[in-house]
Amino acid sequence: MSICGGFGRVFEVGPVFRAEKSNTHRHLCEFIGLDAEMEIKEHYFEVCDIIDGLFVAIFKHLNENCQKELETINRQYPFEPLKYLEKTLKLTYEEGIKMLKEAGTEIEPMGDLNTEAEKKLGRLVKEKYGTEFFILYRYPLAVRPFYTMPCYDDPAYSNSFDVFIRGEEIISGAQRIHTPELLRKRAIECGIDASTIASYIESFSYGAPPHGGFGVGLERVVMLFCALNNIRKTSLFPRDPQRLAP
Repeated sequence: MSICGGFGRVFEVGPVFRAEKSNTHRHLCEFIGLDAEMEIKEHYFEVCDIIDGLFVAIFKHLNENCQKELETINRQYPFEPLKYLEKTLKLTYEEGIKMLKEAGTEIEPMGDLNTEAEKKLGRLVKEKYGTEFFILYRYPLAVRPFYTMPCYDDPAYSNSFDVFIRGEEIISGAQRIHTPELLRKRAIECGIDASTIASYIESFSYGAPPHGGFGVGLERVVMLFCALNNIRKTSLFPRDPQRLAP
């Protein structure tokens, strides 16, 4: 809605609360989120370019200015420095599926990657391209939220992407549908009662530029940058489905 109001780019950093039963090593019910949306001038890769520049700068800053802190972590939880490229690698979802199949892992070509497949793809990418930080784009439309923009050349796919560190997802992002007619159509196709999101759909009826965005869980970034085995080690008071106090 801020994008509709004329803001070219908006972002926020703040607490996020998710009441979901995710008892895993990488999920919290309360975390610090970085969320961003921006106008797209020509192509949704403009969003990917922001992520590329932002995270390469973050990695460089940590390595150059936080050596003392990283050494402290390394003494207790030894880890190899993260490998990344100056220009972040982008692979299509189809290319990722092909790499997995060639390595002996059968994946449904129009399905989503499970955790095991993501980790294996991370290892394959590291071996082939020498990086542990990469972007996988052009996901099948069926595995993305209803508000994701379909690809113009093939509506079975979408203008979406995920970003990975050491074989685990840290970011999910996409170009959003910005026309109310298509948004309503996609909601109905996905089994959503359009009347329950009427105010959301109506906000686009006043005119909205093409736009896209992404969300990042910052504790997960810390966990994977430092190759920790559990996200709870990155939070002072981790909240999960089993822990509320202290």
